[in-house]
Amino acid sequence: MDSLLSLTPTLPPFHCNPLFPSLSLFAPPSQRKLVQTVKKVSAFQPRNGNHSCLQNEGLGVALLSSITANAKLRISPFVATLAANPTFVSGLLAWFIAQSVKVFLNFFFDRKWDFRLLFASGGMPSSHSALCTALTTSVAICHGVADSLFPVCLGFSLIVMYDAIGVRRHAGMQAQVLNLIVADLFQGHPMSERKLKELLGHTPSQVFAGALLGFLVACLCCQACVGGA
Repeated sequence: MDSLLSLTPTLPPFHCNPLFPSLSLFAPPSQRKLVQTVKKVSAFQPRNGNHSCLQNEGLGVALLSSITANAKLRISPFVATLAANPTFVSGLLAWFIAQSVKVFLNFFFDRKWDFRLLFASGGMPSSHSALCTALTTSVAICHGVADSLFPVCLGFSLIVMYDAIGVRRHAGMQAQVLNLIVADLFQGHPMSERKLKELLGHTPSQVFAGALLGFLVACLCCQACVGGA
């Protein structure tokens, strides 16, 4: 047992750095196997001295190693870092929930499933507002409103929501009028079959619903940051 523990100083310094646990994935296979063996042995030792860094890192690395071994998949460190980022997860989850709600609302009113709405703009709620609000809220929770990143996200969110209510909404209204004019003037002509997309922007209620959804999703995803503070 002592002989195995004596091998730990030969590992690169980043293995004992708790801030970068995913960097151990870059080590050669033989070295990763040695680290796993040492961790199993050190789990029975008291948490003192230089061996505590192995135990602090062990849960995340062991879980990731178990998943990749069972599923026979190689998870990129870049993907693992994004999955551990609450700001990224908040924005992506808020967007996905908003787009999914559109599909269910369309089925509730029209009694048909239209999965193309998952990637369509417009409708209730606003997925753009949900994504931007989730990003802004998560930055405020995890980094604080005093951080320089918060006003950048806030300004970006306000511009996107203003554009959804103003420019994009009126562009959709103009497309609706143009479709009526073309259908009336070119009735029976192939040109009348070409329709401009009308559902582009959002009403104020749709933007507000998306912003509220993004705020709630970010609060749920960033609970760890609040607890750590």
